[in-house]
Amino acid sequence: MKQQRARYVCQSCGYQSAKWLGRCPECGEWNSMVEELVTPVSKLDLPESPPIPIDAIETRDLPRLKTGLSELDRVLGGGIVPGSAILIGGAPGIGKSTLMMQTLSYLSGQKVPTLYVSGEESAEQIKLRANRLGISSPFLYILTENALEAILRGIEKARPKVVVVDSIQTLYTGEIPSAPGSVSQVRETAGRLVHLAKRENLAIFIIGHLTKEGAIAGPRLLEHIVDTVLYFEGEKGHNHRILRAIKNRFGSTNEIGVFEMQERGLAEVSNPSQVFLAERPTNVPGSVVISTLEGTRPILVELQALVTPSSLALPRRTSIGIDPYRLALLVAILEKRVGLNLGHQDIFFNVAGGIRVDEPGADLGIIVAIASSLLNKAVPFKCILLGEVGLTGEVRSINQPEIRLIEAKKMGFDKAILPKNNIRHIKYKDLEIIGVKVIKEAFQYLF
Repeated sequence: MKQQRARYVCQSCGYQSAKWLGRCPECGEWNSMVEELVTPVSKLDLPESPPIPIDAIETRDLPRLKTGLSELDRVLGGGIVPGSAILIGGAPGIGKSTLMMQTLSYLSGQKVPTLYVSGEESAEQIKLRANRLGISSPFLYILTENALEAILRGIEKARPKVVVVDSIQTLYTGEIPSAPGSVSQVRETAGRLVHLAKRENLAIFIIGHLTKEGAIAGPRLLEHIVDTVLYFEGEKGHNHRILRAIKNRFGSTNEIGVFEMQERGLAEVSNPSQVFLAERPTNVPGSVVISTLEGTRPILVELQALVTPSSLALPRRTSIGIDPYRLALLVAILEKRVGLNLGHQDIFFNVAGGIRVDEPGADLGIIVAIASSLLNKAVPFKCILLGEVGLTGEVRSINQPEIRLIEAKKMGFDKAILPKNNIRHIKYKDLEIIGVKVIKEAFQYLF
């Protein structure tokens, strides 16, 4: 008999300790250390794998499997790669299971064997969802099981090409004496599923729960061992959902997919710009439109700023959708380079529609929105702003301005303010273009 020993493992980050600790020294969580029993592993007789020259390795050009959802294919890099492991995280009720059921529905309709493994719902509950979504196919198999060994046997019998596991926190293996959802169980079950995907050349989607901090529950190792990590995001009260790639070994991590939750499931949004600008107010101070690039796709989004006198000793700087440190930096530029007095003003900033803007090309739009609200002067309704702002107040050039202008023209905009250095490289002249070198020039034109 192998002698077991006890160890204490943090359920937030996976830190291990020989004794119990009230607070994890790695991540700082309180009361997260849980006792787990460990059985020493005997030395295995493994076959030798000698090093081989890279020129001697043969590769296979396997076609990707289309999911039937072009937005999902875009985020994945063109479709599902056989043998890949894909981790999907999202808040409860955001639509992860619905997205996966619709994907399997299309694949099974193409006579591709698929398997949906659920550790949270019964077969009857899954059937009710399938009826609501209009899903029925003899090539879509359902397995309700929590034990990893039983799931592996089910996969061996069904021989599917695509498997969905919902969710990894509900699975357990009898080889580890700890509860489902613990760090050890999540690490072991996910590792064996990924190994199965590589060995049998089947694609596995693993659904993961989110912690209160917004990260996928379990050790960070979980995100490292899979090929692709997707986050399914959405604001409460909004029907729109955004699928974003955080890691992708087979494609870009800059693409996003936009969906709308409807009664019969998720519907693709082929024109996100129209959705994000649908409820934009007319001629209201503090509202501007920019064009942001998400991968190869230009998207027009509305930026909203509200500047109001503060009654606090330290004025508030609140932002949703942009980095708060970036907002503080741009406010300092406004005060120093333009001379606006914002030291006693509360500033609230929002990117409408629930999208997040990270690129520096939005700087000019952010600055103009704040100034527009402070001066109580509206920006022209059909004017779009593009440009990065430096610490000296200069407006720097941006990437791919032409495709941004084409998208703006499609949405009915007739004016664009952008860096002067970009103008000489632009051949598209179907709308009025105003080039600026410093932010004061943009202010002279707008205000």
